[in-house]
Amino acid sequence: MDDDLQTLDRDALIAEVKKLRAGIRAHRDTSGHDLCWHHPDLWDLLPEKTEPSIAVPPWPKFMRGCIQYRQSLDRQAPDAPTHDKEFNG
Repeated sequence: MDDDLQTLDRDALIAEVKKLRAGIRAHRDTSGHDLCWHHPDLWDLLPEKTEPSIAVPPWPKFMRGCIQYRQSLDRQAPDAPTHDKEFNG
């Protein structure tokens, strides 16, 4: 799957690493309501272009997952500031 890396020279490899790091940083730096969103732009950094086949849980299970995710943020980042704004999508 990553055979293309074998054909890249040093400069191209460095450019690829920089591109991937920028994508990871953009994802890492999301905050507030953006934490909850689907991030296909991150997947687009991969060389293989496929339409992801995602499965979406039914609403009650989805919402329980959101609650668990938010609770995990309380445990993992207890000192994070609160983003007390409504979502305006």
